[in-house]
Amino acid sequence: MIKAKKSLGQNFLIDKNILEKIINTANIENKIVLEIGPGTGNLTSYILKKKPKQLFVIEKDNKLAANLENIFNNKITIINHDVLKIDETTLFKEKVTVFGNLPYNISTEILCKWINNLKNNIWFECLVLMFQKEVAERIIADFNTSNYGRLSIICNWRLNIKKICDIKPGSFSPKPKIDSSLLYFYPKTNFVRINNPNNLEKITRVFFNQRRKMLKKPFNQLFNGNQKVIDKLNIDLQLRPHNLSFDTYYKLVREYEKLRS
Repeated sequence: MIKAKKSLGQNFLIDKNILEKIINTANIENKIVLEIGPGTGNLTSYILKKKPKQLFVIEKDNKLAANLENIFNNKITIINHDVLKIDETTLFKEKVTVFGNLPYNISTEILCKWINNLKNNIWFECLVLMFQKEVAERIIADFNTSNYGRLSIICNWRLNIKKICDIKPGSFSPKPKIDSSLLYFYPKTNFVRINNPNNLEKITRVFFNQRRKMLKKPFNQLFNGNQKVIDKLNIDLQLRPHNLSFDTYYKLVREYEKLRS
């Protein structure tokens, strides 16, 4: 019997209704699909029913990877490796659909890694990902709200995000202590061009380091009080970090890059 490893944040999805909902979020017939953390293969079976062109799965756990090999044989391509150490941009010749019941302890790290790699072409058609509900609320938060912060800004730069549903602990084995949420991500056609996504990470880190303080101190730290930037972006330095819109942060990154070019 396969047991979930707490150290890897494993909670296996067993609810058939939720599995159906996940798989119906995206059309995958005759498309390349990537599943992150397939675990015992419950969602994998549902994906195969939809007749994808090819199914890749990334599973770090050696025992689970071997078990998947026994269950599915040559129907799937198993990558027995750490998803954080894989460059997905080199794996596929065409855009893929990604499903993932992400380990809660590294879910934001995985997502931010993918976003930081979006310097050129996007390697996926869409992402259908599960997060701890509290994290999902931070991802989809709008500005001027308490949940708005670095994660919201980074995720919304290149991606449209839609919440599909919330999922109760009873849908998993073992049961987590928190609710989960399923989110759907797909690329934006219009977005503010940034040369290096790491600069977005830096700007938001400095601004939200003291999220209840006024903007003046972090702005001066990054821009040395540059009045031209203040006037161009119409920024009130008496506001707090959560009061600035998504686009204002993206434009701040552009100004930051111009000053250092």
